Amino acid sequence: MKIQTFKVEEWMNEYEKYCKYDLGNTTVNTLSIDKLFEICKTGKQKFLSGLCENIQSYGFVQGNPEFKKGISRLYKTITPEEIVTTIGTAGANHLVFYSLIEPSDRVISVLPTYQQLYSIPASFGADVQYLHLKPENNFLPDLDELKSLMTDNTKLICLNNPNNPTGSLMDEIFLNKIVEIAEKFDSYILCDEVYRGLNQEDVYIPSIADLYEKGISTSGMSKTFSLAGLRLGWAASKDKHFLKEAVSHREYNMISCSINDETFAALALENAQKIIERNKKTIRENLKILDEWVKTEKYVHYKKPLAGTTALIFYDTDISSKELCDRLAKENGVFLTPGFCFEMEKCFRIGFCKDKEQLEKGLNEISRLLHSLNF
Repeated sequence: MKIQTFKVEEWMNEYEKYCKYDLGNTTVNTLSIDKLFEICKTGKQKFLSGLCENIQSYGFVQGNPEFKKGISRLYKTITPEEIVTTIGTAGANHLVFYSLIEPSDRVISVLPTYQQLYSIPASFGADVQYLHLKPENNFLPDLDELKSLMTDNTKLICLNNPNNPTGSLMDEIFLNKIVEIAEKFDSYILCDEVYRGLNQEDVYIPSIADLYEKGISTSGMSKTFSLAGLRLGWAASKDKHFLKEAVSHREYNMISCSINDETFAALALENAQKIIERNKKTIRENLKILDEWVKTEKYVHYKKPLAGTTALIFYDTDISSKELCDRLAKENGVFLTPGFCFEMEKCFRIGFCKDKEQLEKGLNEISRLLHSLNF
């Protein structure tokens, strides 16, 4: 099976080594286990003693019940039995395609987004069509364009909410319009919701799994909960056919998740709101810094993100995104992700989810290079 190079991951693997100012990563200040205990106000020694008593078997093959209960509380209607646990959100997205997609099925994916959502179904022989997200539409899907792409053979619509890299956000009214379109063709909707809850305003955005019987929500512990090292994710849906297929296909490529990781994740999800509030504070404070820089830096512009940890910054100078980000990394120590990783040009993705001082210094370095290029 041939598959396209995973551009964003390949870039990050290569360029992280130049990182002095980390504006490339997208996880809000990653938690240590000690910090997790501090947030949760849980007795560390008692918890670890219980963990050490765990026999290192395959554990709960279908997922730790407490972990799945914690996941279900993130939804309005989803029960623990309607959740399939995976190795990260990446594993959840792959499992959806592996379970549902046949060669020649039509798959419609928003673009830009995380490359998994279009490259994996293409590798399975699907007829992948792009639903382009444009600045003039605030990076929201064009519903007329979506309708024009729908056929009787459309198996799956792939969304990403909040969107990576743009930070756009579809609200309940907008999501329901997409559901109405999908229902007419009996199509599934996969929505990667790994940044769900990290909003700039205190507004509740429902999951696709709560809005649509054939909606599939994928998410994980990496972004919203700052625990990427646990390598845990899930797919949630009320559709019985998908759940049956997902469980069957899962047995071929993972069997179960780590018994230890699931124990820590269950603890984190017992305290989900505390972690989310911590992370919202970080991204809201940092976006103010980024927004002020965009307003005052004459060579850049953007659509201000409404959610998530990233923004797509467009620049006004005659240089490719690859060359710009290569120079910023090697000459200025600024780690960014170039637009070509998202099939776009004259732009780069910036993460605003780390240390404030690092963000400010990194932005200054970007300005320095842009001004030298335009001198």
